[in-house]
Amino acid sequence: MNFHVLTLFPEMIENGLNTSILGRAAAKELLSFEAINIRDYTLERHGQVDDYPYGGGAGMVMQAEPIYRAYEALTERIGKRPRVIYMTPQGQVFNQKIAEELAKEEELVFLCGHYEGVDERVLEMIVTDQLSAGDYVLTGGELPAMMMIDCISRLVPGVLNNHVSAEFESFHDNLLEYPQYTRPEVFMDRRVPEILLSGHHANIEKWRREQSIIRTLHRRPELLEDAVLSEKEQKFLKEYRRTWEKEQTGEAEQTEEARQPGETGRAEETGQTGEAEQTGEARQSGGTGQIGEIG
Repeated sequence: MNFHVLTLFPEMIENGLNTSILGRAAAKELLSFEAINIRDYTLERHGQVDDYPYGGGAGMVMQAEPIYRAYEALTERIGKRPRVIYMTPQGQVFNQKIAEELAKEEELVFLCGHYEGVDERVLEMIVTDQLSAGDYVLTGGELPAMMMIDCISRLVPGVLNNHVSAEFESFHDNLLEYPQYTRPEVFMDRRVPEILLSGHHANIEKWRREQSIIRTLHRRPELLEDAVLSEKEQKFLKEYRRTWEKEQTGEAEQTEEARQPGETGRAEETGQTGEAEQTGEARQSGGTGQIGEIG
C-alpha cells in the first residue's frame, strides 16, 4: 500500500513513519511513504505558499495553486487519481471502521493543511474525504495524518507479525481490548489471573471476551450500541450490568447513610451545647438569687 502526503513539513512525515512496525513493513515493501513538499510546486520566486485571506481576518491561508500542482504531478507519475484525504476538524471523526475501509485502497493521498486553512477551491477540486482526529485544534494536519496512516497500515496483510493481532485489538466488534499480562507471574503481590495460566484455550477466550465487554461498559459504554455480541454475550452483559448497577446503588446508599450519622451527631452536639448553655444560664441566675438572698 502506498501513502502520499502533501505537506509543508516533509521531515515530520519521513521521521515519524519510518520507524518501528511501519518502518519494518516499508523495508519489506509492504508499505511505502512519500512526503511531497508543497513548496516545491509554487511558482513564487521566494517559495511562498500562503497569502492573506480575502475579506480580512487573522492568519494566512494556503494557496490553491501549489497544492493543485503537487497533486497533478503525483497523479501523472502514478497513472491514477487516488482518494485524497484532507485533515480538518470539520470532517468526519476518524475511527476503526473508516480505517478498515481505507485499508482496501492501493494508493492514498493525505493533504495536510496549515495556518488558517486551505483555499476552498482546491479542496473542491481534489479532495474526496475530509476527516478529523477529534474535536480539538492542532497546528497542522501532519500529526493526524500520521496517526491515521499508522492505524490503516496495521490492517494491511503482513504488516503485523501476528496476523490475528489487528483483529483482536481494541474496537474490533466495537469492543475495547481485554487486559494483557506477561512475565513475571507475580509483580509486587499482584498475580496474573489464574485462568490465563490454565492452558484451557476455550475458557481463556471466553474470559477475555467477557473482560472486553466489562471494560467497554465501564469506559466506553456508547460503543456497546453497535457491538457484535452473541446471545450468550448479550445475556452476560445484561446480568453483569444489573449486578454492577445494584452495587453502584448500594455504594451510593452507604455513602448517604455514612453522611447522615455525621449530620445527626452534629445536631446532637448542637442540642447538647444548647442544653449546656441553658444550664449554665440557669446556674448563673440561681447563683445571683442566692447572693441576693444572702445579702
